[in-house]
Amino acid sequence: MAGLMAVLALGLAATSADAATKRKSASVSSGKPKAKAKAKTKRIVIARPSVGELVGLRRTEDPLDLRSSVALVVDQDTQEVLLNKNSQAVLPIASLTKLMTSVVVLESGAPLDEILSITQDDVDMEKGSGSRLAVGTRLTREEMLHLALMASENRAAHALGRHHPGGMAAFVSAMNAKAALLGMGDTRYVEPTGLSSRNQSSARDLAALVGVAYEHPLIRELSTSHEYSVAVGRRTLQYRNTNRLVQNPSWDIGLQKTGYIVEAGRCLVMQAQLAGRKLIMVFLDSTGKYSRLGDAERVRHWIEAAPAPEIAPPAVRGAAALQLAS
Repeated sequence: MAGLMAVLALGLAATSADAATKRKSASVSSGKPKAKAKAKTKRIVIARPSVGELVGLRRTEDPLDLRSSVALVVDQDTQEVLLNKNSQAVLPIASLTKLMTSVVVLESGAPLDEILSITQDDVDMEKGSGSRLAVGTRLTREEMLHLALMASENRAAHALGRHHPGGMAAFVSAMNAKAALLGMGDTRYVEPTGLSSRNQSSARDLAALVGVAYEHPLIRELSTSHEYSVAVGRRTLQYRNTNRLVQNPSWDIGLQKTGYIVEAGRCLVMQAQLAGRKLIMVFLDSTGKYSRLGDAERVRHWIEAAPAPEIAPPAVRGAAALQLAS
């Protein structure tokens, strides 16, 4: 074995030397100085787990093979629960936060045509995310609301809170007061964008929020618009909905909101009409960029495949629903 290793080492050395000789010869024959090779660096990205993954919720099995750790489907009219998967688990909710932000903005009675400005205070220092709304951008409150709901614009959402009567602290207090009024006992907000993982809720609470937000026609309109353009100085910025299902003719969506931060995974809430029923859907901590939309499609196919009286909540096995410590 030692002899074999010595032969291999000798062969590798000879091959390296031969390659080096050929490179030197080629350099001399071309008459050009040898260029220094740039060192190639590989960036290693370590995937961080979501909170749901850390507490074991992704091990929960369900008959629909959903990729979301948490799922809840409720009949909006009867409050009948059609699907329940870890619905009491309290998790970070990312930009689903903006649904409560929009409710508080509209119920404050602040004029929608008032001009608001993006300032340095609206720049994300939590996650370092970017934005197309530069500091100094001036838009109406309704335009900010439109971008926050449809395109999940974080600076727009933050500006909405900052321009609230009494400032940001009063706005966050109003968000939590509204949650308490709605009986959302699992919910807490610390800011209006969802960038903080301390914004937490459960699927049960979020279903209640969707029901209340649906009562506002403007939220329904802005959250489901396909695209929107805003004039910023000499430029026109084009935005598209973060939920591509709103453009799918197979869906009749009355309200929607997406969300994502690492701690929350991919999230989605929707109000939609399927098989003649108005349904509220909540998906939290989904894996993969399009998995939350795939889960919505799985639910749609399941609902449409069976007559309404025969629909029964699928059995769920695996990890028990958990409530996370604050």
